Order: sequence, then C-alpha cells, then structure tokens
Amino acid sequence: MGNTVTCCVSPESSPKLPSRQPAERLEELETSTEVSDDNTLPYLQHISDREVPDELAFESNPSDHARASTIFLYKSQTDVRDKRKSNHINHISHVSPGQLSKKYSSCSTIFIDDNTVSQPNLKSTIKCVTLAIYYHIKNRDSDRSLDIFDEKLHPLSKEPLPDDYSRVDPEHKVIYRFVRTLFSAAQLTAECAIVTLVYLERLLTYAELDICPCNWKRIVLGAILLASKVWDDQAVWNVDYCQILKEITVEDM
Repeated sequence: MGNTVTCCVSPESSPKLPSRQPAERLEELETSTEVSDDNTLPYLQHISDREVPDELAFESNPSDHARASTIFLYKSQTDVRDKRKSNHINHISHVSPGQLSKKYSSCSTIFIDDNTVSQPNLKSTIKCVTLAIYYHIKNRDSDRSLDIFDEKLHPLSKEPLPDDYSRVDPEHKVIYRFVRTLFSAAQLTAECAIVTLVYLERLLTYAELDICPCNWKRIVLGAILLASKVWDDQAVWNVDYCQILKEITVEDM
C-alpha cells in the first residue's frame, strides 16, 4: 500500500548455514587471532568469537571442569581397603553371631572439635598433610628423582646419613615432626599446609618425579617455602628458614 513495500519469505526458503565440526570451529578461533600484513590493520576479533564451543569446552580448558582427584587419595586407597578388611575380620572373629544386630541413633551425635572451615586446627591439618606425604612415599610407582633434591648431595644437616637411607621409607611420625618444626618456628597457618600439598603434587606431576626416602625432606621444604611466600601476607625471607635449619646456607635454600 502506498510507498510501503512488503516482502514475505517462507521459513523453508531461508538460507541455512552449513554446520561445522568442532575441530573446524577451534581452528577458526586459533587462526582468527593472527595478525595480518604490515600494510593492513590487524583483525579485531569479536568477543563472541573468542568463546570456545561447547563441544570443546572440556578439552580446551579442563580447569573449568575439574574432575581429577588428588594423587595422595589414589595412593591411600590400597591401605584404606586393607585396614577396613582387617578390622572387619577382627570384629567378626571376636563377636558372636547374636551380637551383629544394627543399631541406629535418632539424635545428633556429631563430634565437633575446634576445627572449623574458617579456623582449621593446625595440628590436625599438619597430621593430614603429612599422612598424604607418607602415602606418596610408601605407594610410589618408581624412584624418579633429581640431583637438586637428593639429600646425599645436598644434606640439610651435618649428621651422616645411613647407607640405606634411600631404601627405607620414613614413618609418618618422622614426617610430621619435620613439618611441625618448620610450621611452629615460622608461625605458618593451617591453610599454608594445604597449599604446600598442592605445590608438592604439582611438582610430582609436571617434573615427572617421585617423592622417595632420598628426596622427601628437600621437596617438602621447597613446597613449604613457596607456599609460605604465596599465602602469607608478611614477607618470608630465605634466611628465616636458615635460622630454623641451622646447618643450611642461604644459597642452598
């Protein structure tokens, strides 16, 4: 009517873009960011083009979809299953068949100590972290190591090491005593212990080495040193740890 022009197009006649495979979309995302020749301006990519397709979101950025468990949890499963089986067998052997009836509690019997999310208990946290380190050493797959972590080449004290130091696994209380001494002297928090375990597992993963009797002290010391500098608000100097470990130099630290 008048000067108005109308046009009706059926939905069937609308052009359809060919569907692209996820690999093609990812290749387009990578190539579109390249800078063109010097004579022309670089291509400015739209923010929507930078979004990764849903089909490739998991593969391209796995940190957004964390599914991997901790390494120490996998290492501890064998001991946990053996202890449960042993406790069950001992319980069955000492209890008569008439005493195996189940009992249920209708009231809250949760034991709550001074360990909370906002203020975790330092002693309990260090015990758990050192237990994870103990499982790393005990259930290691091999003895891959680096010379920088070898306590024979870089000793932490002047006391001579035994000949079988690289073959005998340290007990949990030995690891706990070592970590507890550092945390008490440096006045570190329980959160720093968790960060220490994170850095320790990153080292084992990316450096492709194992924590074993010959290197566990230097690896744990390095993880604590890095975690304290990252997590603690106050500046932590290497010389502070030299005052704790009297026989180690700043250069070695």
